[in-house]
Amino acid sequence: MPYETVVGRTRDDLEKFRTNVAGYLGKHIVGTGEDAHLTTKVLLDLLKPHVMLICGKRGSGKSYSAAVVIEEFLSLPEETRQKMAFVVFDPVGIYWSMKFPNDTQTKLLTEWEMESKGFENVKVYVPEKQLTEYEEAEIPVDGTISIALSELTAEDLILAFGLERTSELAVTLEKNFNSLVESGNKFGVDDLVDSIASDVKARKETKDALTSLLTVLSQWGVIKKEGVKITDLIKPGQVIVFDFSRLKSQEIRTLITGLMTREILYQRILSRKEEELSKITGGNAKTTFPITWLVFEEAHGFVPNDRDVSSSADIKKVAKEGREPGVGLITITQQPNKIHPDVLSQSDIVISFRLTSKDDLEALHRVYQTYMPEELEKLINKLPRHLIGSAIILDDALEKVFSVNIRPRISWHSGGTAQIS
Repeated sequence: MPYETVVGRTRDDLEKFRTNVAGYLGKHIVGTGEDAHLTTKVLLDLLKPHVMLICGKRGSGKSYSAAVVIEEFLSLPEETRQKMAFVVFDPVGIYWSMKFPNDTQTKLLTEWEMESKGFENVKVYVPEKQLTEYEEAEIPVDGTISIALSELTAEDLILAFGLERTSELAVTLEKNFNSLVESGNKFGVDDLVDSIASDVKARKETKDALTSLLTVLSQWGVIKKEGVKITDLIKPGQVIVFDFSRLKSQEIRTLITGLMTREILYQRILSRKEEELSKITGGNAKTTFPITWLVFEEAHGFVPNDRDVSSSADIKKVAKEGREPGVGLITITQQPNKIHPDVLSQSDIVISFRLTSKDDLEALHRVYQTYMPEELEKLINKLPRHLIGSAIILDDALEKVFSVNIRPRISWHSGGTAQIS
């Protein structure tokens, strides 16, 4: 019996689950040029976590389609949705608008037999010190972000500051940081500065340089002695948006992101063991931390291909090892060649809109497999220009490539180019 296409779902799962626990992505495109038209639905497997890459040149529909995936999670039956969560790391500041219905595309939604809707289960968190700016701009906020310095590692700070691993600055920082960790007490930036200042073996120039770096770090008001716990933020059935758009320091963004990514993977590893133990003992299956999808907007800033930043190692670990314990990954970028190849190579689903850069096309060539009969550039060029939101989808589970028109959003999209109204 033929079923609608479910991207990312194996043939065995398709036979077993058919189209259950799948999200509506869009419709197949048949034909080329002006003769192209839409046919059957294309769905996305949400039974299991995936590693997805969404790419395309500016304004092609990357963030729009990522939000479609999130909308489909939020539209799952309550019982299913309560087993999952989505976490969005948003340096652009566009996902907060999912709280509101898409009233600007009513006609288009009607053509697709859909209705606009806002989602109350989208929760927006911002850096504590920037809260007033969001409130003055009347952007809805549900809470603030702050992290405990003691939850980081010396390596996190060394990468954030861009220090050479064996330099005097890095060695002095690591020694004093680890000394505070060994004390067993929570500590803040001021405590670390005091420890470095009293280090009799460190040169004055080294102390002054580290003090300057740490002072700048503390000025953002995110790194503190006491911080929020990730288990208090991530709730089943919700989308958590960490909005970094008014946080100008990329170093702080990667520090926060790395720590939270690391903690989410850790919590899912623990929860996965509890779930398996329940099956072994015949007890009730208990999930203490939901299966979580991590969404990285402008992902090349969080896991670049030419250097390590504070979030690099943790994102690469999720890409390689996250699916088994239950952590999915969606990376969004207009420059796939700028994302670390360890992440690209693990992508089992790729949604690609138009790309014009040779380097970006070559990066995608390294992702897809030999089962694709045509050159990637030809496939992308065949996408009909009159169908806005057209993309190709590379599906490693089915070993196929599809041309798809992404469905319209039902929630408000704030990611378009600004223009005079």
